Amino acid sequence: MNPLPSRVTRDGLPERVTIYEVGPRDGLQNESATVPVEVKAEFVRRLLAAGLPVVEATSFVHPRWVPQLADAAELMTSLVDELGDTARDLPVLVPNERGLDRALELGMRHVAIFGSATETFAQRNLNRGLDEQFAMFEPTVRRARDAGLDVRAYVSMCFGDPWEGEVPVAQVVDVGRLLFDLGASQLSLGDTIGVGTAGHVRALVDGFLAAGMRTDQLAMHFHDTYGQALANAYAALECGITTFDASAGGLGGCPYAHSATGNLATEDLVWMLTGLGIEHGVDLDALVATSVWVAGELGRPSPSAVVRALGSGTAESPA
Repeated sequence: MNPLPSRVTRDGLPERVTIYEVGPRDGLQNESATVPVEVKAEFVRRLLAAGLPVVEATSFVHPRWVPQLADAAELMTSLVDELGDTARDLPVLVPNERGLDRALELGMRHVAIFGSATETFAQRNLNRGLDEQFAMFEPTVRRARDAGLDVRAYVSMCFGDPWEGEVPVAQVVDVGRLLFDLGASQLSLGDTIGVGTAGHVRALVDGFLAAGMRTDQLAMHFHDTYGQALANAYAALECGITTFDASAGGLGGCPYAHSATGNLATEDLVWMLTGLGIEHGVDLDALVATSVWVAGELGRPSPSAVVRALGSGTAESPA
């Protein structure tokens, strides 16, 4: 049994948060080596067994753009065979109507779209302009909602863009609000290149609240490029945010933004939440063991500080 942090609560923070695990999709999409579908399926199973309430499994994107996720249909079919109908509750990313068609064929019930807060990234990632992306997403969201699916909307480059530099808060709010108003149930705000800081987080949340959105409609998606992800997560907690995207072991990046390093590590987030007395429902030991195992499959140590601290003696740890 690994040690846990002392529990010291603070007034004004949420009593419970939801961790939206993105490791199997966002964490693996940037891997240079091919990850076998059997490993991906086992990764999802282990994350679910560790108590993660939401595990985003894959993306129905064209293999030419993200070849690492070319086996999305095979993966989801395997998971449905093994886990039964509950596997259809695992969220999947759908970039457009073709991706949605594939998700509908498999009976998936939760999908996500992935928009951009900046012109350059929209062009590079979506082959659409900043304003044109809404016309592309509208039929996808409408059809998904008409079919009874839940839709989540990601917004990338909310805190900075590697080509455009600073991104005005008002611009992010305008884009995010438009994406949300297409029919999404939740908006995930992404610090895609990890340049955000705590004050910036507060300003962005304040901007969305002023635009009429609620904290329970917002999620935060931090990257740790400059070591700010946990500080930013704490700032978001102070703002009342209760959903956080994270990736087991800190896996991930962005295939279209080479300055982006790994996501906020789920283990690091769980350690902080545990110390604050905030409920999350995750078994940290099982999660660390999972990240040590997947690091071994990938052939390199985990970038997560908590995994390094707690997983060093685990038999599956890579050399």
